[in-house]
Amino acid sequence: MSATQEHRSLLGRRTVVAAVGAAGAAAALTACGGGSDDAGGSGTVEQPGSGGEKQGGAVLAATADIPEGGGMVFAAQKVVVTQPKPGEFKAFSSTCTHQGCAVKDVSAGTITCPCHNSTFDAVTGSPTGGPATQPLPAREITVEGDSIRLA
Repeated sequence: MSATQEHRSLLGRRTVVAAVGAAGAAAALTACGGGSDDAGGSGTVEQPGSGGEKQGGAVLAATADIPEGGGMVFAAQKVVVTQPKPGEFKAFSSTCTHQGCAVKDVSAGTITCPCHNSTFDAVTGSPTGGPATQPLPAREITVEGDSIRLA
């Protein structure tokens, strides 16, 4: 085989290897792509290990479990439920808007994040102190009888 034929043979193999590599990369990128054609699209989140039950509608607590002027944090559902006045229940995301830590305490009308001591109003979710400047997003709940459920 002459030097020119050997050079052409090497170029041919390199071209095939490069083409196969490019096709493999394209296939991998397509498989990993996050399309917006989600067939499920119900908007509810399944909890790991929940046996397929959807998070929406899950009973969080009895109304008697939520102290007046205080509240409870439900870490698994990432929600905090407060009772500002007797029989009035509010719910917010339990993820602090400062740096994403979970709020831990609700008392005397204040929701507190332990990471940087941001505080939020238990009625509105608005920041009342600390580095957080955005309110806790409201979450939908329903009160049915003496049960509080995620909506």
